[in-house]
Amino acid sequence: MPRLDFQTLLDAGVHFGHLKRKWNPNMAPYIFTEKKGIHIIDLNKTSVKLEQACGALKNISRSGKKVLFVATKKQAKDIVAEKVKATGMPYVTERWSGGMLTNFGTIRRAIKKMSTIDRMQTDGTFQNMSKRERLQVMRQREKMEKNLGSIVDLTRQPAALFVVDIVKEHIAVAEARKLNIPVIAMVDTNSDPTLVDFPIPANDDATKSIELIVDAAVNAVMEGLQERKADKERQQAEGVKAETDEEEEEGDEQEQDEEVTEEEENASE
Repeated sequence: MPRLDFQTLLDAGVHFGHLKRKWNPNMAPYIFTEKKGIHIIDLNKTSVKLEQACGALKNISRSGKKVLFVATKKQAKDIVAEKVKATGMPYVTERWSGGMLTNFGTIRRAIKKMSTIDRMQTDGTFQNMSKRERLQVMRQREKMEKNLGSIVDLTRQPAALFVVDIVKEHIAVAEARKLNIPVIAMVDTNSDPTLVDFPIPANDDATKSIELIVDAAVNAVMEGLQERKADKERQQAEGVKAETDEEEEEGDEQEQDEEVTEEEENASE
């Protein structure tokens, strides 16, 4: 995967941090300078960290595991929902429900309840309900769908989290840390990069900056999925070839046995 060059990051405004007075001292290694009271992020370090994060995302998706994308802030939610949907990975863009990871069993029960309501619509149960009851049930389902987002297809805990703004999503990060789930995240100058496994120093407020970083992350996931597909096809091809070789060997052995039998019969005559 090609590394994003310095100019591309600069044009997207990835280098703009927060006001100096809002900084987190742990971000000092990633800050280049301060200009007009605003911290400027070192884009060379951003480029290196982004490449490491994308490598991790690629390996996770190639192994067939899930990455949960979390972005509930206004600037990021539409970008993440639009771009991540194509990968088939789960994402949360409305609200992080407390216990979504640490209390995963309860979340699974809520998802099953949604499935039950969907089944009621098709098996005729709704026809035996009053209009008011149907309305109440559908409102309940809409609320659950809004809160749970696309994690309805998540059958087990994700292998990693990708987070935009760890200050806003501090509950999600805390739950992931408690369960030893790796966190890949955009960290601005007001964030603590020591809380995540793969920090990407970047402006997490500007739309262009968020879009650029999320794009790189999604592309890494897609690459991993494509390589996984290619690996499966290659294994299947090798399996078919191995079966063909075995059949040919068996055929050769059978021909040799027949030749030996004919020679023995001729000798006896």
